[in-house]
Amino acid sequence: MLYKFDGKQPTVSKDTYVSDLARVIGDVVIGSNCYIGHGAILRGDYGRIEIGDGTAVEEGVIVHAPPGDTNRIGTKVTIGHGAVVHGKYIGNLAVIGMGSVLSIWSEIGEGAIVAEGTIVKLKQIIPSRVVVAGNPAQIVREVTAKDEAFWNFGKQLYIDLAKKYLYEGMEPVNGVKME
Repeated sequence: MLYKFDGKQPTVSKDTYVSDLARVIGDVVIGSNCYIGHGAILRGDYGRIEIGDGTAVEEGVIVHAPPGDTNRIGTKVTIGHGAVVHGKYIGNLAVIGMGSVLSIWSEIGEGAIVAEGTIVKLKQIIPSRVVVAGNPAQIVREVTAKDEAFWNFGKQLYIDLAKKYLYEGMEPVNGVKME
């Protein structure tokens, strides 16, 4: 659901799916061919959120902007289930693993991979094309061609899933018999 707040309202580009179970509030701009999953919360209440084309914000993700600032999320970014994104910038093609936390004003370089459960600290900057893990996030290796192939496949899955949700929709099921 989209909500106007403090005179600002979200804008959503074509071929983008926003789940009815998501909450998109205030100054949020979402590009085309994106997937905003069930239970995601995008709070553009005291800052602005900008999401590039082809980005997947999976189920249970929380995205917030630093006060009076903008949280820019690039194109074809994957943000895994349950991540908390309160950063300043995520570069194009980056991957944010499930359950990761990106603290206030953190920055993630293009094509970087943040492993599941990683904590990126306040104002920490992750370079492009590296894999980071741990608490706090530390570089463990460079991104490989195998990583890129795997994540390009995953990114296309969510672009296709968004189109399927838009085309087919969801239907409530009544009278489900429990066995």
